[in-house]
Amino acid sequence: MTRTVAAFLFSILLISYQASAGLLDDALKAVEQSPVKSSQKTPDDKTTASGLKEALEIGTKNAVKEVSKTDGYFSNQAIKILLPEKIRKAGDLLSTVGYKKEVDNFVLSMNRAAEKAAPKAAPIFADAIKHMTFDDAQKILRGGNTAATDFFKEKTRTKLFDEFKPVVTGSMDNVGVAQSYKKMTAGYSNIPLMKKEDIDLDNYVTNKSLDGLFHMVGQEEQKIRTDPAARATDLLKKVFGK
Repeated sequence: MTRTVAAFLFSILLISYQASAGLLDDALKAVEQSPVKSSQKTPDDKTTASGLKEALEIGTKNAVKEVSKTDGYFSNQAIKILLPEKIRKAGDLLSTVGYKKEVDNFVLSMNRAAEKAAPKAAPIFADAIKHMTFDDAQKILRGGNTAATDFFKEKTRTKLFDEFKPVVTGSMDNVGVAQSYKKMTAGYSNIPLMKKEDIDLDNYVTNKSLDGLFHMVGQEEQKIRTDPAARATDLLKKVFGK
């Protein structure tokens, strides 16, 4: 018996045993390593990694573009930045006693800051995609509809926050968030027994900005995974059209 035939028979026996044990993936790996290869190949490693990176590039660019436009946050109820929870009830009360304009301006100014800062996230996402490993790509490809978004959250959230916050802070100063907050909270002194809450607006708006951005990235990822029309290139069709 020749060495090639022996390897072929061994591969068949290995597949039969491992498939029955629920280990088909390992069996397929064994076949790929044997002298006899499958005639129907899935996308190779390089194609898979390239497809994933292209999908993430498209998804993140679309998400950043969407939230960066005027009212990108403010008019999207899924990501609109509302009053901090600690002062939400107070804000509602202030709105009913003559300070509605101040409250509305404060909410608008926070969202404007997020919209202005959002484009700065693009190079951070691009760098994360550039350094994504093939193992990362495989986990994302085999994961759920937001596996890539979850990857970003796990691997880059801290870096995004650290680099995003200064931009948000500067934007908040430019659009007058601090001034709006002071005008709104000035009404506290006119309401009996009302306690002024201490809110770190920089951290709050930065976190909410990133939450909204990740939400939109997740939406784009789901489109590419589940909607064939969203696979705009041949490479995406090849990788995700299985």
